[in-house]
Amino acid sequence: MTAVAAPSTELAANRKNIRPGRVVAWTLLFIGGLVMITPLLYMFSTSLKSAGQVYDLRLFPADPTLDNYLRVLSDGRFLRWFLNSLIVATAVTVSNVFFDSLVGYTLAKFTFRGRYFIFLAILSTLMIPTEMLVIPWYLMSSQLGWLDTYWGIMFPGMMTAFGTFLMKQFFETVPDDFIEAARVDGLNEFTIWWKIAMPMVTPALSALAIFTFLGNWTAFFWPLIVVTSREMYTLPVGLSSFAVEQSIQWEMIMTGAALATIPTLLVFLVLQRYIVRGVMLAGLKG
Repeated sequence: MTAVAAPSTELAANRKNIRPGRVVAWTLLFIGGLVMITPLLYMFSTSLKSAGQVYDLRLFPADPTLDNYLRVLSDGRFLRWFLNSLIVATAVTVSNVFFDSLVGYTLAKFTFRGRYFIFLAILSTLMIPTEMLVIPWYLMSSQLGWLDTYWGIMFPGMMTAFGTFLMKQFFETVPDDFIEAARVDGLNEFTIWWKIAMPMVTPALSALAIFTFLGNWTAFFWPLIVVTSREMYTLPVGLSSFAVEQSIQWEMIMTGAALATIPTLLVFLVLQRYIVRGVMLAGLKG
């Protein structure tokens, strides 16, 4: 009886030792999360304040108002900037999902001379800083007449080395037997890629789409350079100019920033499990 009871006693003691550690970990996690979310909450709080309440440091305004949002939304420029960012982010996301997955599938499932050299050449572009590519991009845009156009904003990100690498790694996990069976049935390679391989790498596609959309939604550096007219500003560039115009009206600046942040928060809340899964899978495959 003593030999049987000893493990139970030891297990109970271990549980008692683990629980305080978990409490400390959860406490630290809560404090860290609170510290990180406080600036976000203060931004939304300030957007609900009138000009006379801006310097009131209370997190919850005494007299909240939506007048700031009505003023910002009544400005046609903001809606245009919002639409520009939506068009650019959506188009680039669709392009990345299509081309990156197509190239990744080709590199993963076809054997041809120079395949590894091409793959290494694609990966090598990840080591080039974006700042070094801005001048060639700008010269190309200028020569082709793409300055101040949607295409000029989008073309550098229509296909990415990271997306190609990610999709290649996942397509390599697709069993070759499925592909060979589809070929025997007479399906062409495009149909095999679209109907057989693509559904089997849905987590990777979801992660690539989410990261690409969020990255292009918040892009600032290249749109600032290639765009010259206010009508073609994307939301981050427009908010920057808006902040200069409203240099004293902090409540208006915070309102514009809040409106720009809301779509990203909605994307995260709706697709949270895909984002977390994508981060985990990207880490495993990388």
